[in-house]
Amino acid sequence: MKTHLGFNLLLICLIGFSSIFTFGVVSQTNPADAEAMLSLKNSLNPPDTLGWSDPDPCKWSHVDCSNDNRVTRIQIGRQNLQGNLPPTLSNLTELQRLELQWNNLTGPLPSLNGLSSLQVLMLANNMFTSIPSDFFMGLSALQSVDIGNNPFSAWEIPRSILNASSLQNFSANSANITGEIPAFLGPDGFPSLVNLHLAFNGLEGGLPAAFSGSQIKSLWVNGQGLSGGIEVIGNMTLLKEVWLHSNSFSGPLPDFSGLKGLEVLSLRDNSFTGPVPVSLVNLGSLQVVNLTNNLLQGPMPKFNDSVAADMREDSNSFCLPQPGDCDLRVNTLISIVKSVDYPVKFAESWKGNDPCADWFGITCNGGNITIVNFQNMGLNGTISPEFVSIKSLQRLILADNNLTGTIPEELTTLPALSEIDLENNNLYGKVPAFKSNVIMNTHGNPDIGKEKSNSSSSGASPNSGNNGSSKSGQKSRHWIGILVFSLIVGLIVIFLIGLAAFWWYNKKQKRFTRVQSPNAMVVHPQSFSDNEGVKITVAGSSVSVGAVSETHTVPSGETSDIQMVEAGNMVISIQVLRNVTNNFSQDNILGQGGFGTVYKGELHDGTKIAVKRMESGVIAGKGLAEFKSEIAVLTKVRHRHLVALLGYCLDGNERLLVYEYMPQGTLSRHVFNWAEEGLKPLEWTQRLTLALDVARGVEYLHSLAHQSFIHRDLKPSNILLGDDMRAKVADFGLVRLAPEGKGSIETRIAGTFGYLAPEYAVTGRVTTKVDVYSFGVILMELITGRKALDESQPEESMHLVTWFRRVHLNKDTFRKAIDPSIDLTEETLASISTVAELAGHCCAREPYQRPDMGHAVNVLSSLVELWKPSDQSSEDVYGIDFEMSLPQALKKWQDFEGRSHLDSSSSSFPPSLDNTQTSIPTRPFGFAESFTSSDGR
Repeated sequence: MKTHLGFNLLLICLIGFSSIFTFGVVSQTNPADAEAMLSLKNSLNPPDTLGWSDPDPCKWSHVDCSNDNRVTRIQIGRQNLQGNLPPTLSNLTELQRLELQWNNLTGPLPSLNGLSSLQVLMLANNMFTSIPSDFFMGLSALQSVDIGNNPFSAWEIPRSILNASSLQNFSANSANITGEIPAFLGPDGFPSLVNLHLAFNGLEGGLPAAFSGSQIKSLWVNGQGLSGGIEVIGNMTLLKEVWLHSNSFSGPLPDFSGLKGLEVLSLRDNSFTGPVPVSLVNLGSLQVVNLTNNLLQGPMPKFNDSVAADMREDSNSFCLPQPGDCDLRVNTLISIVKSVDYPVKFAESWKGNDPCADWFGITCNGGNITIVNFQNMGLNGTISPEFVSIKSLQRLILADNNLTGTIPEELTTLPALSEIDLENNNLYGKVPAFKSNVIMNTHGNPDIGKEKSNSSSSGASPNSGNNGSSKSGQKSRHWIGILVFSLIVGLIVIFLIGLAAFWWYNKKQKRFTRVQSPNAMVVHPQSFSDNEGVKITVAGSSVSVGAVSETHTVPSGETSDIQMVEAGNMVISIQVLRNVTNNFSQDNILGQGGFGTVYKGELHDGTKIAVKRMESGVIAGKGLAEFKSEIAVLTKVRHRHLVALLGYCLDGNERLLVYEYMPQGTLSRHVFNWAEEGLKPLEWTQRLTLALDVARGVEYLHSLAHQSFIHRDLKPSNILLGDDMRAKVADFGLVRLAPEGKGSIETRIAGTFGYLAPEYAVTGRVTTKVDVYSFGVILMELITGRKALDESQPEESMHLVTWFRRVHLNKDTFRKAIDPSIDLTEETLASISTVAELAGHCCAREPYQRPDMGHAVNVLSSLVELWKPSDQSSEDVYGIDFEMSLPQALKKWQDFEGRSHLDSSSSSFPPSLDNTQTSIPTRPFGFAESFTSSDGR
């Protein structure tokens, strides 16, 4: 009995020791995993609060291990960690989830080749600089990836990602991906892919046709350079959310009847044409649709009340500004261009509900369409049989295009048709029998009369080739004869035109001799004194000045050879501008921009002006809109820190703006190019003053003018300097009226990358805080001497705002980031630090976190205009001793007032001191009555 009991006790002890030993072994992390985790800890140097102080990584917070002590999860997102990732991460071969999102991790991503168990990878919103080509190798279990919002160097999605064939979610927004969207992301390579988010990258090309039949439910590819049609969307029947906005997609919208679950469709800011499909309007699942800023045609669609539809008025080419039926002629023409995929040229011109009102290619008589002329329009497609609906059609001209197919038989029934020109296309088949009075031209269609187009086959028979050569030779000889005859006629015509031009030139020279007279006088805006504000005087009454609203008589004793043009209608003759710029000589070019060339000119009294001449290619469309915008804004605002518009010219295709001349050129010239141009670098006090000038000009636009404006393109090249090295804001072509209150307005995205506020670049919605962001970027440029977007810098330092935020965190690195041409003292460094803090606030990610321009003016003015009390005697400027009694002081002051009125011509004091409520006169002498103290700020 005792023996049995002893045996039991021994057995219990052995089991206990075994359990203790086993527990001790289990509690230790796998050595390879432990080494990799310690390497990760050393790289990140996490704070103690993260809970990574235990020697055993399996006991760390946010780290999970399996029963056999292998690390399976690392979940340290949003911990404000810094550092980089060690290459030993690939040794964690049992790792299933790696979540590092929303930290400040930097450096290149290491290869994860070998993590065959990894299912979830979240690296978004860090500062990683590059991604290796073999990054996705061996990740065979990967299901979800989010690597967006990292400043990677440019890369393309590699084929190695096909190793992760079970991928369900792939998100890489703002990851600097270039090239085309790979076709292998389609269902053949990724049958389970549900979410594909590739927005705000550098992708080009179109949507791959291989996406047809895909399982994708959420597709984001907005905000880049994608183009072409989107027919494939109609075959992606599981889609719920589609973001294609802010690209260059074109062509018609597809049939949406198969997308039974589609909820969100964003197509704004593209070039889609054609009518909105009924299948989209009737889609029962639809909740949000955005069609603003396209070229959609036909009737404006009427969506269900449950659908949030964004179709801003006049942002498409709908026939009416509200839902309703289009004119029958409009419907017919739109159905005709369906066969050529609704070309953009037509969609841009065909606006309104009357095709006889200057529609491109359409001629009418008495409201009836009589001529359709689509010659040389680069049309691809077939001839629509819908032409038969235009019963009044007399001439149909479709020559010099790329039309294929046959000539529709229906055209023979047109009762009024007298001519049909189909020359130089790729038509084939039998020519229908038209009436004997119809002139038919089918020359230049090599396969006309044949059953099938040879261009569609892989080759041609030798006989047909010889026949084609024979016809080609005959055609060549025919054309040579025509060319010789045309050349002779052309020479004769040119000679006659030359004679006429010579006669006309001599006549005009005589007419304009008075303009060249040294006695002619020009009055400039500095001398205005009436209530209408700025006036321009054009010397020479024989000069034709269009739309002059009023001509004033000049007082006797002055030349009467003067015309004055009101500020609201400051039109100047083209001949005057040709004179002052030496006929727009190359020697007078000051600079060139996206909408034309700026020339230097000199008026007869020696005053220099700048003349901006728009290129003829941008007169229509956006260029004309900017021209009108600049006139509209600059005739409403005046401020010492805004470049003054002196006049403009509208003469045929000529569009010119005349500004005051700023001899020191742009701010960018003095900040970035001073060494190349032999200039002195700007001192810090000069930079501060210039920043304050810009801030005051923009503050005036935002809140002190009679209307509130948003500049939208604030940058150093749009800031000009005078000889006094004071700044004025210029280039108001993109200005928009600011919304009332704190709202925002939607516009087509414009401006310059590097200066665009993030919310504006993403949504197109604009507030005054867009200008505040751009101003913050300019402050950063003034501090560092670096450009907002500098491709000569390494990838991680290319974007100034991102780099500036990083270096500003550390005092030493920030000091090294300051422009070396600035002479640093302790006082200067303190001033720069204050401005740097202001720049950071101005460039805050969210608009509501940015100050208004008034705050920027207050901060900068406190650094520039340091007030110091003057050393005055007890007797002030009026000779009043403050030790006098009040009645004595009042009498002495009244005596002084009497003398000053008697001797106002020699007094240095203001002509009137009636307003004792403020130190600012209500209206400075010589200014218009509409001028207020707020204008002078």
